Amino acid sequence: MRIGSVLTVPLFASIVALPAAARQEPTDMIKEFNVPWAKTRPRDPAVAPDGKIFFVGQVGNYLARLDPASGKFEKFVIDSGTNPHNVIVDAKGHAWFAGNRNGMIGKLDPATGAITRFPMPDPAVRDPHTLILGKQGDIWFTAQQSNYVGRLNTASGKIDLVKMTTDRSRPYGIVLDAAGRPWFDLFGTNKIGTLDPKTLALREFSLPDAKARPRRIALTADGGVWYTDYSRGYLGRLDPSTGQVKEWLNPGGAGSLPYAMTVDDQDRLWFVETGAQPNRMIGFDPKTEKFFSQTPIPSGGGTVRYMVFDPKTRLIWFGSDNDTIGKVQVPPARPITS
Repeated sequence: MRIGSVLTVPLFASIVALPAAARQEPTDMIKEFNVPWAKTRPRDPAVAPDGKIFFVGQVGNYLARLDPASGKFEKFVIDSGTNPHNVIVDAKGHAWFAGNRNGMIGKLDPATGAITRFPMPDPAVRDPHTLILGKQGDIWFTAQQSNYVGRLNTASGKIDLVKMTTDRSRPYGIVLDAAGRPWFDLFGTNKIGTLDPKTLALREFSLPDAKARPRRIALTADGGVWYTDYSRGYLGRLDPSTGQVKEWLNPGGAGSLPYAMTVDDQDRLWFVETGAQPNRMIGFDPKTEKFFSQTPIPSGGGTVRYMVFDPKTRLIWFGSDNDTIGKVQVPPARPITS
């Protein structure tokens, strides 16, 4: 285990309240597949090289795969008590999943069903949460309740762990920038964190409002770090070079509970307002600084917790608490019409 140093950076913000009358997209831009295992919390889809979709059943304790062409589902047996939280797929088609209740990261070979296990070297790190795959094959991950961020060297099996310096900071969503540096939300605080991949030194950026609670995170090509502020109902952008923050009130307002988020190939942000029933898929264009799309999720969504954009198909994939795996056909860019 390695413990990094920490630097906390105070930030300044400008807040922009934009009109809620973003264009209402037709609901046929969203298609959902009904998961055959009820009340299992299917979540966190990942696109495999062959176009099939892996996901986990956190409550149902399984790993599964969807063939979007046929609609067929396949379930893989995993260890009892794993309660997987997240899955990612490498270039060889192996599915890596976070054992949220048994303190390990697993690697599934879908051809054989064999699982390789990578237990945490410190028993204090009991809940791997969200994973992200680096260009060199390393996997960075958060452990929310344990208050750690870690890195797994997939070649050697070595795991580095960095404890957050703020108690109960709850590291949550995580992404990697072009230089391989991880950025993550500290959901128990009003902070965004990052680690130096060479030294594992921790740097924290404190968001201007003490009530902010960033939950999911995304990066745009200009280096901007975007976050959904779950507690206040804002979309925010951190400029890591200047420390400046700009925020936009969501169309659903302060009670919108923005959660899952991703970015498409036009650098547009997509996130889900979970405070509304049905949940709503929201599109935001940083170039115009306008919300351009809001679409109810046909199943209602319950809660949509995580999304991923597939550049090959230009589809966004999500899982919902209403037992669906969904895909969103990303529309072309166009301005708001009020």
